[in-house]
Amino acid sequence: MKNYLNFENEIKNLETELDKLKDPYNNEEGLSEVDTGKISKVQSELDDKLNEVYSNLNAWQKTQVARHEDRPKSKFFIDNLFDEYIPLAGDRFYGEDKSILTGFAKFNEKSVLVIGQEKGDDLNSRIERNFGMMRPEGYRKTMRLMKLANKFNIPIITFIDTPGAYPGVGAEERGQAEAIAKSIECCMELKVPNISIIIGEGGSGGAIALASSNKVLMLENAIYSVISPEGCATILWRDPKKTLEAAEAMKLSSKDLLNLGIIDEIIKEPIGGAHRDKELCLVNVKNAIKKNLEEFQGMTREDIFFHRKNKFLSIGRNKGFSTSLETDKNLTMKESFQEKIIINIGKYKYQLLALLFCFLLIIIYNYL
Repeated sequence: MKNYLNFENEIKNLETELDKLKDPYNNEEGLSEVDTGKISKVQSELDDKLNEVYSNLNAWQKTQVARHEDRPKSKFFIDNLFDEYIPLAGDRFYGEDKSILTGFAKFNEKSVLVIGQEKGDDLNSRIERNFGMMRPEGYRKTMRLMKLANKFNIPIITFIDTPGAYPGVGAEERGQAEAIAKSIECCMELKVPNISIIIGEGGSGGAIALASSNKVLMLENAIYSVISPEGCATILWRDPKKTLEAAEAMKLSSKDLLNLGIIDEIIKEPIGGAHRDKELCLVNVKNAIKKNLEEFQGMTREDIFFHRKNKFLSIGRNKGFSTSLETDKNLTMKESFQEKIIINIGKYKYQLLALLFCFLLIIIYNYL
């Protein structure tokens, strides 16, 4: 049974009519002749209606599409895009977080680390996956594996799909905020290519903890925001029904975020959303990953690090993204004379200790 959103009533009626026309047993008299001409006409009307509706979606309607229960999830992409996937579990501190899938795999015959926030496909799996909301142990698990990938020079591909980090008491007791902050820090320190793809909801710290990447890609009807439209409406207007105003004000759609320089690329979806043609969506995502991974071929580890650094330092500036691998002078922090001394002492501490040791030996020798 197909699931329809509240603005898809006309689409639902056309698809119901089309299904009846394709069924030769659709009337009370039994077997009937299939009217191919009428089928073609209704199919054409359906295509036109899908184009009309989905080319004029407002921000709240895009939020609804991003949350569609039939939308392809991380597990679907992992199962169909990668070979030899080896799932890995546990954070080595507390336990396993089933809202996040992680493991090493092959993409185009090359090793990659795959990370995917998974919401689940039915009620039981959604409860098991905690509706895609990660706990501290989930972030610590991904950090453990990202550091391992960094050590062995393996690129990282992350699928983002979460309403946000889990706000439960247990998660807060185990250090939710610290885990998110450490995850962001870990992502920023990587010296391997890190590509994040927002496939549904990119909610709050739950998303940015894993999306601090060299490249942030986004499916056409996905959303990426600091808070949900409902939460924003409740805080600003004290009315959770003002979701449209909140969604438009937050600029959470892929088009708005690309214009603001927050994301790097929009991945085209099939007309009517990714859930209407998952195979085509799969091809588009695969091509986007392949193209963006190729951009980092030939770059050194330091080049990749500075690419990510300049990307985030440039957000919100008129200049936009820096095209140079060198750090822009305007983006560097000014250090005081004392700070420079401290940094150099830390950098050359072993050499300074050796000189001090030699100096002491000379003094002792002269004294004797």
